[in-house]
Amino acid sequence: MTFKGVDFYNVDSLFTEEERAVRDTVRRWVDDAVMPIIREHYLERRFPAELIPQMGELGMYGANLPAEYGCAELNNVAYGLIMQELERGDSGLRSFASVQGALVMYPIYTFGSEEQRKEWLPKLATGEVIGCFGLTEPDYGSNPGGLITTAREDGDSWVLNGAKMWITNGSMAHVAIIWAKTGDLDDSRSIYGFIVPTDSKGFTAKDQEGKLSLLASDTSELVLEDVRVPKDAILPNSKGLKCSLMCLTQARYGIAWGGVGAAMACFEEAVSYAKERVMFDRPIGGFQIQQQRIADMLTEITKAQLLCVQLGRLKDRGEATPQQVSLAKRNNVDMACECARETRRLLGASGILAEYQAMRHLANLESVYTYEGTHDIHTLILGEAATGMSAFSGP
Repeated sequence: MTFKGVDFYNVDSLFTEEERAVRDTVRRWVDDAVMPIIREHYLERRFPAELIPQMGELGMYGANLPAEYGCAELNNVAYGLIMQELERGDSGLRSFASVQGALVMYPIYTFGSEEQRKEWLPKLATGEVIGCFGLTEPDYGSNPGGLITTAREDGDSWVLNGAKMWITNGSMAHVAIIWAKTGDLDDSRSIYGFIVPTDSKGFTAKDQEGKLSLLASDTSELVLEDVRVPKDAILPNSKGLKCSLMCLTQARYGIAWGGVGAAMACFEEAVSYAKERVMFDRPIGGFQIQQQRIADMLTEITKAQLLCVQLGRLKDRGEATPQQVSLAKRNNVDMACECARETRRLLGASGILAEYQAMRHLANLESVYTYEGTHDIHTLILGEAATGMSAFSGP
């Protein structure tokens, strides 16, 4: 039996012609535009900002949002395939697109006014405007409902104060979606989203120093000190913690596909190396221990591919639940971490070199394992779904 690439179950046959065309277009672009430069950018800790307009031209931002706002209006499977191919290149690239589309454009589209949609979405769709999403705080990550950033009314303005942490795109963003409490700090129902231009007085973004992961990605801390925005900066339909979590569900969906892409990149590198690396007068791909690694990777990637397709079809029918998205994010990122780790080990000493992809993907995926809901938090979400008992509440 022979098969093309990483498609042991002919998953390609489950996609429509348009979905395959979208995937192949992005794959070619990643091969041509990303792969020749990503190692340099990673080592120099720089996001490849020169790619931002190209991604906009190809319709990668908010690709599943309506065409009337300048978006590609693709279905969710095609959108997922874009995320898959971007993460085959680098998690930082997929993170950029995920934040722009799922965490900035989606809340404006879903919770914003028509005026806000018309003002912001077309510019975000092209990449002319870059956005970031401010929910996580230094002391509130897995418990976002405890956030302490505030927004108080003052005449015809809102005044925001607080800090946000681990913000992708933060230092390069022109606009931020900031989640803040408009009432009592103990009341998560008073949380609203606000559209905040980053050139507002009192708004500062500082690069996160000391990262050992996602080096080709912009990660920042945001500080808001008496940042004044007009009354119409509030997303009028964004009341309550649930709305911010809906945004995270959109991002997690793309991450589930992205994990598959990273794992596929590692698998292909492992197979290629195993065929070429000679040890004891034969290619190491002929040894049982390496074949077990490759067989395990192939099996897990195949299961994750099928999971993504079904989840995407459910999402396109409006039937996908947040818990189903949690399962996919949890499974696929964990799977990708294992594939990257096993590829690194198969490559031996060469596996730590930037010349190969495995170590870069492995380091990146350790962050993806944590963000948009840690692996453990998604475990508890699934446990509650299965038992009906929440492990989040106290005694």
